[in-house]
Amino acid sequence: MMNIPRNELLALGAGLAGAAVLAFLPLVTEGFWLSLSVNIMLYAAICTAWALFSGPTYLVSLASAAFFGVGTYSVAIFIDVLPFPALILIAVVAGALLATLVGLATLRLSGVYFVIFTLGLAELLGQIVTWVQTNFGGTIGLYVFTDFTETHLYWMLLALTVVVFVTGWLINRSRLGLALRIIGNDEAVARHVGVDTARTRVILFAVSGAFIAVAGAIMAPRYGYITPDAAFNPMTSFLVVIMALLGGTRRLWGPLVGVVPFTVVMDFISGHFPNQTAVIMGLAFLAIVYVLPDGVTGQLETLFRRRRSIDKSLPATTAEEGR
Repeated sequence: MMNIPRNELLALGAGLAGAAVLAFLPLVTEGFWLSLSVNIMLYAAICTAWALFSGPTYLVSLASAAFFGVGTYSVAIFIDVLPFPALILIAVVAGALLATLVGLATLRLSGVYFVIFTLGLAELLGQIVTWVQTNFGGTIGLYVFTDFTETHLYWMLLALTVVVFVTGWLINRSRLGLALRIIGNDEAVARHVGVDTARTRVILFAVSGAFIAVAGAIMAPRYGYITPDAAFNPMTSFLVVIMALLGGTRRLWGPLVGVVPFTVVMDFISGHFPNQTAVIMGLAFLAIVYVLPDGVTGQLETLFRRRRSIDKSLPATTAEEGR
């Protein structure tokens, strides 16, 4: 602990204190606001898990829906025979295994191939699940009956978000985090200094996929009836990317800046303009990429750096004018 900078300890303590305060939210609100809070906490967990991998590597993953669906079906399939904590462990293993297989197949290739493959992964898994259920189950979909309420889901998602943040903080301070930063800055240099770029990416991709799968497992009781279309909805992947890019991925907490306002706005749009939701989301994505390529946090950091540079140059300029 002696090697940890004081500002990092303060930030970690502030984050844990903030999480403790948020834990009391279900005790003071209910109904619509609690449901909205569950959505916000869901995307806070998923976007932060997404940023664990895509932030330092600069590889845009569109596989969030696939991991989310795997976690959801991990609960739907075994809910009648195993306790819920065991189902969470199954989701962790399933998400990590899927991410590892995808990573081994694509992360050795260029980023374009990776993005294309992850884009179709959720649809592929959805079609496979549909075929299996149609031919062997007789019906498409599975029931999930539990005693969990919105309050329970909120607390579990809050706990997951805290775990994701702590994991990301530990990774950033580890050799794995250093290797990822080197890879993100220049992959050729990383290889030159002996970093196994493929293995490093696969490890972090597996961690990210496991967390997103857990989020899907936690949300399964909310749906009640799980179908492939709902579990592997590609909209989930695009929402995660948009929210994370809006907030910014330079910092682990950056996606949170995009999650809260965008979730609120999307809830309003989907409720009042359900037929135009996809179009509005596409326009929002284009606007974010064009206007805020580094996200809100990245833009603020750039402005602060410029301000400091100006402030540092003022004394010298004043002195020259005095002479």
